[in-house]
Amino acid sequence: MSILVTGATGAVGSLVVQGLAAAGAQVSALVRTPGKQALPDGVKEIVGDMREIASLHAALAGVRTLFLLNAVTPDELTQALSLLSLARQAGIERIVYLSVIHADRYVDVPHFTGKHAVERMIEAMALPATILRPAYFMQNDVQIQSVVASYGVYPMPIGEAGVEMIDVRDIADIAVAELLARDRAPQALPARTLDLVGPDSINGVSAAAVWSELLQRPIQYGGDDLDAFEQQLVTYAPDWMAYDMRLMMARIQRHGMHGRAGAVQVLQTLLGRPLRTYRALLQELLAT
Repeated sequence: MSILVTGATGAVGSLVVQGLAAAGAQVSALVRTPGKQALPDGVKEIVGDMREIASLHAALAGVRTLFLLNAVTPDELTQALSLLSLARQAGIERIVYLSVIHADRYVDVPHFTGKHAVERMIEAMALPATILRPAYFMQNDVQIQSVVASYGVYPMPIGEAGVEMIDVRDIADIAVAELLARDRAPQALPARTLDLVGPDSINGVSAAAVWSELLQRPIQYGGDDLDAFEQQLVTYAPDWMAYDMRLMMARIQRHGMHGRAGAVQVLQTLLGRPLRTYRALLQELLAT
């Protein structure tokens, strides 16, 4: 019996596959394009499409534990609900679902509300699952290095309310720990939800200050202009996605992203080590 990882070639999913393989688990990786990415030794590549029921039936054969990660797409909700229903039909009782923090609060953000609907299904149908709710990925800011370096501006309009950013590697390590715990347990474990946050609350000004310190020159926060943010995104992403991200940033500016009390300690106890910091990530980035 194997652990099936969906989204297996993405930023989080690929790290989850690597972590499970390193732990000696039997892993199957669901991919749309065969051979797109080299997989660790022993990992079985399963070619399938989250939109095709027949391929999902085949992918779930012989699966004991499921890691459900959906890309942000217009039919993300349908994909997730269908796969969970198929998993339930197949008798799979060990599930880890990657949701998003404040899925129940950012009600006007399409991909947040979609993930909240999946959470509601998990709860209403009493599926034995861990729901992981990550905050803003630190690695989002890796993509803006050239902008910061060239223009002296931190361009992400995250406002001043504060975001407890988390490193993608920590997300993956937590997912691996939960998957292994569920997979190796003698019986299905109770459902639980974890807020995945980092140890620091970062806002636009403090993020710019970290860049300034490490680059040793002034970096300014670019401000909260969401029109400019959406216009920039639409140059390389579909307009529906750019608007979705705009709505997310508006909520971040208003409410921030903060885990429940004690969330950091829970995660550090689970990992057996401290969570990575924003400064540490930028130090790694700028050292390469």
